Parts: sequence; C-alpha cells; structure tokens
Amino acid sequence: MTDFRKRLAAGELFVTDGATGTNLQRMGLPVGASAEIWVLENPEAIASLARSFVDAGSDIILTCTFGGTRLRLEASGLADRFEEVNRKAVEIAQAATKGMDVLVAGSIGPTGHMLAPLGTLQGEDAEADFRAQAQLLVEAGVDLLVIETQFDLNEAAAAVRGVRAVDAEIPLVCSFSYDRGTRTMMGVKPEDMAAAIGELAVDVLGINCGRSLEENLAALGQLRQATDKPIWFKPNAGMPEMDEDGKPTYSVSPAEMGALVPAWLDAGAQLVGGCCGTSPEHLAETAGAVRG
Repeated sequence: MTDFRKRLAAGELFVTDGATGTNLQRMGLPVGASAEIWVLENPEAIASLARSFVDAGSDIILTCTFGGTRLRLEASGLADRFEEVNRKAVEIAQAATKGMDVLVAGSIGPTGHMLAPLGTLQGEDAEADFRAQAQLLVEAGVDLLVIETQFDLNEAAAAVRGVRAVDAEIPLVCSFSYDRGTRTMMGVKPEDMAAAIGELAVDVLGINCGRSLEENLAALGQLRQATDKPIWFKPNAGMPEMDEDGKPTYSVSPAEMGALVPAWLDAGAQLVGGCCGTSPEHLAETAGAVRG
C-alpha cells in the first residue's frame, strides 16, 4: 500500500484495464445480464479477460464486482450469494495476476438506487451496503479499492465512509461518470467533485465511462485544474451505437484511441485505461503510448 502511494507521489504512470461488460458481451454474456453472474457460472471467461488485459500491459486489474453491493445484486437475483460473488471475483483476479507486478483493485459501483430525498434509499443504509462489500474485498486481499462510475456526491461520500470504516489505510480511488458531457446526471461538475470528494480520505480522483472522448478530455482538464491529487482516467472508446443484435458497438479503433493517450497525459491523467468498448487491443495501444 505504501509502495503504491510512493509510486504515485513519484509521478509514475499506471496503465489500468479496459471494459468488463462490453468485452464479456462479446464473449457471450447476454445484453442486460449482470457480469457478476459469470463470476459464478463462467469464471474462466472472467479470468481470460483479466489475463488478456495483463498481457496487453495493464498494471492494475479491476475485480468483476462493479455490481457487487448487496442492493445491486438483488436486481440480478444474487443477493443471497453476496459474499461468494465478491470473494470469488477477487480470487479470479488474483489468480490471473499471480507472479506479476500487477495490482488487483476491488471495484465498487453505485447501488442502483437514488438516495433520499430524490429516492427512497437512506444515506446510512447506502453506507452500510458499501461497508459490507468493502469488508469482503479487503478481507479477500485486494491491493486497492476503486469507487467508480459515481454521479451523486452524497452516494460517493457514503461509499468513501463505508470503505474507511473498514480500512483506514487501503489506497482508494473515487471516480465519477460525466454522462452529460462535463456534468453527471445529477449535475455534478468536475470541480464540484474535486471540492467535495477531494476533502475526504481518498488518494486518487477519477473520471470513467461518460460520453465522447472529447467531452471526457474536457472533463479531465477541468478536474486537473480543481485538484492536485493523482487522476484516474478511463474513458469509453467513443459513443456507442447498437448493432442488429442490440449490442453496443464502439467506432473508435485501438490505434485511434492510442493516439489520444499523449493528450490525456498532458492534461494531467496519471492512471489511464478505458471503459465501455475498450478491448484488450485498445488497451495494448494505450499501454504502448504510455510507455513510449
């Protein structure tokens, strides 16, 4: 943990991984199905994707636990296997990176519920749900935790509190999705996130998913101006279009995405990878650009 923070402080660049959901869909996961189902039913596919990203140059691999809170698992009928899903997902990632200088990051996504007063989920209940997932991920031995694809400052803060109630020392990333260009669906701007979340016990602030590469880059520039913390940057491979089977496709090629990486680094990103549509081939181009 200390070594990772020292590497960040020294300015070292890190290559994260690419997309989970869209790549698993290419491998046969039905559109709309929770990726966590395959943690139990097709773990080799999860492991194969992780190995593909490691082979492509990833320094950090996310566990397949984005939808792993108990509240989120209720939607896929897996709430009663909450512990098994989270522990197994970490085990798969650890096995895929065994013997390599690759960190395993526990992924924590939104609960899928709106917090009161806009929704019915109380803040303390959200915090408890995040705390329960973080407990499992930490006990399973992840190297860091990533609270990702956030859009609500209150929910993200609840997630941070939940994590820190479990472990005050584990490195922590908190990343928002600006799916309205340079605002989240709740109207949060990068500078708002930097001010609110940057004051909490997080090591890295981030941007992931969102809209176009151009809009994500604009959000990155705004975030860099608002914080001096390291920045995690995982944009989509462009905007999605649906094919005849109803699956999202992304038009930005691996070479095109790789060519954009120097601009991401110049804009202040220190940990770079990709979100939806980012294949191992895209990731290989990204890693090549980072490492020259």
